[in-house]
Amino acid sequence: MKIRQSASERAADVLVYAVMLFIICITLYPFLYVLSMSISKPIHVVEQSVWLFPKGLSFSAYDRIFDSPEVWTSYSNTFFYTVAGMMLNVIMTSLAAYPLSRKGFFLRKYMMMFIVVTMFFGGGIIPMFILMQDLGIYNTRWAILLPTAASAFLIIIARTFFQTIPESLHESAKLDGANDITILTTIVLPLSKPILAVLTLFYAVNHWNSFFPALMYLPNPSLQPLSLYLMKILVQGQEVMVEGMIDSYDRTLHSIQIKYAMIIVTVLPIVSVYPFLQKYFVQGVMIGSLKE
Repeated sequence: MKIRQSASERAADVLVYAVMLFIICITLYPFLYVLSMSISKPIHVVEQSVWLFPKGLSFSAYDRIFDSPEVWTSYSNTFFYTVAGMMLNVIMTSLAAYPLSRKGFFLRKYMMMFIVVTMFFGGGIIPMFILMQDLGIYNTRWAILLPTAASAFLIIIARTFFQTIPESLHESAKLDGANDITILTTIVLPLSKPILAVLTLFYAVNHWNSFFPALMYLPNPSLQPLSLYLMKILVQGQEVMVEGMIDSYDRTLHSIQIKYAMIIVTVLPIVSVYPFLQKYFVQGVMIGSLKE
């Protein structure tokens, strides 16, 4: 049955929809603007005459990007750091959160206190740099993967979610002779798809967008991720893909548009993943952060 609304309720709904539409517009506009700038004709990009939709059509910037071997190397490095790092992060976070969620673990309170302290205090950049060198992982892929193997914040979120799983399931499994590893892999994790999706999304986005650890610990260009390559183009102004052009005007045309195209190339893959994990993301965050 259709519920009749009063005039004030209808006005409130219209106001909510209007505010949400405004937020959607101001959120999507930067993406649409960057996309339009990346596929417009270079002359319109230089003139800054593109405001919303592309003027003309040119994919020369993308051609130059994908013709660059450095881009493909950076892309492969980013995929490796994202996939390998995310798998390592989810495993380490689950292994840390599960025992902390068990009331019978006698070190539970002390370990939680230790983990929370790490969220407020850190050694700093210089001690971390010295540590990477002493461990022998400086200028290796392990310098990206190991220091961020687990997040204290996400361990707390996962621990809270694991606590929502009924205790009767643990007791029944133990009566059947299952140990903690078996309970974790066959009972807890299959029931924890929402929080696993949250962990996957958080860690994947963090690895995909991260450039500062690579800037600190990876001087070798063949190991650097795509985000660091993008930073070199946008911040440092390196025109690495237009160096073969003799005409300075032609260099300016393409170098400006390449920056916009690089943003699209860098952001599009990780943005495309979010719609498939959205329902788990909302459910996992709500349960993992509010229930005790």
